[in-house]
Amino acid sequence: MRTNSSLSRSFLAMVMMIPVLVQATYAESQIKFKHIPMQYIVALSDAGENSGSDAQLWGLWYQDPGPRGCRLENYKELKDTGVAPAQWAFDGKDWWLEEHGLIMEKPTFPLPPGKYVVTGGREVTSVLTVDPMDESGSQHWQLDHDAKLYDVTHLACHAARYTPAEDNASCSPDMVEKAAFPVAPGISMPLINGCNKKEYAVLFVIGEAE
Repeated sequence: MRTNSSLSRSFLAMVMMIPVLVQATYAESQIKFKHIPMQYIVALSDAGENSGSDAQLWGLWYQDPGPRGCRLENYKELKDTGVAPAQWAFDGKDWWLEEHGLIMEKPTFPLPPGKYVVTGGREVTSVLTVDPMDESGSQHWQLDHDAKLYDVTHLACHAARYTPAEDNASCSPDMVEKAAFPVAPGISMPLINGCNKKEYAVLFVIGEAE
């Protein structure tokens, strides 16, 4: 997930304007937002939804996991040491890949409740409200102004989570077909023998409520 090199000039200009745009939009409600260094939400919901009760399945990277990732050709060293050069721990039963084939650290789960200014780096910027977890373990979320999850998804980023299909299954980065990378927008991440796969939408977080 190498977002820095892919950001367009128009997106960078929009980011610069976020504090002004958000404050103007929410002036009547007196909600104040602050601009923050970019963070990354991984969302596991239907792309056409505006709200839901499954944010307990979402996670957050507090910094770009791509530059902190480990190349597939360096997997043996990662496996042997259990720790990436960026000092995150590798879990062989729950590991992540991005669109260039880099093994990534896990996001933080669940997504902390709050109000997040989110965008996919395209036309739409919205405020995502995530409620605290209720007694049933569900966590409600909603995007403002009828925005859909697809509208605030960065389509070029892929975040795929791989776990063993069975307790004794061989689900390893060793099994990844390196020729499958890079994975273009709109194309699914590769299936891997012995693994279950979940693909998450990636949202840029560029502000939060004070």
